[in-house]
Amino acid sequence: MGPNMTSITRVLTRIDEINRQLYPNFSSQQANPAKSKFVDVLNDVEKISRRKSDISGKTSYSELKDVIDDCAEKYNIDPELIRAMIQVESGWSTDAVSNKGAQGLMQLMPRTSAMLGVDDPFDPVQNIEGGVRYISDLTDKYRGDIEKALAAYNAGPARVDSGNIPEVSKRYVRNIMSIYRRLREAG
Repeated sequence: MGPNMTSITRVLTRIDEINRQLYPNFSSQQANPAKSKFVDVLNDVEKISRRKSDISGKTSYSELKDVIDDCAEKYNIDPELIRAMIQVESGWSTDAVSNKGAQGLMQLMPRTSAMLGVDDPFDPVQNIEGGVRYISDLTDKYRGDIEKALAAYNAGPARVDSGNIPEVSKRYVRNIMSIYRRLREAG
């Protein structure tokens, strides 16, 4: 009996979806029809990603303070929590993309962006609006438990609901809460 190709096919399909969302004008077959190896396609995507990072870049709290304050008020989330999340999620890099495909300042997954109506996850205003709305929804879902909401933001609500929170998500929550407490104390 050979390997289960269904999972591999699903992963490759998902990679193609992410590539189409991130780089709508890119096609590995158009770039070089002779390239058919997965590694070659990844190398091409990495080159495009490097070029994109030359266009975009880092921002700062002072540049986005008004956006953060407006979203904080609109969605009833402490602006210091938003600052802590952005610091941990992207280090204030507007063009950040995680190895799992999360995008922008608040590292929204493509499906989450679509669900929240975020058309351009690399637009700081849209990304922050979407991320704050999402953490607000999660905070409501978990009845004000910020730590559970943060874990769900990172690992997904299904994992939190099942009680199967990965260690990396627990560390993520600790990091954000540590920064959040320091910002509130300094505030």
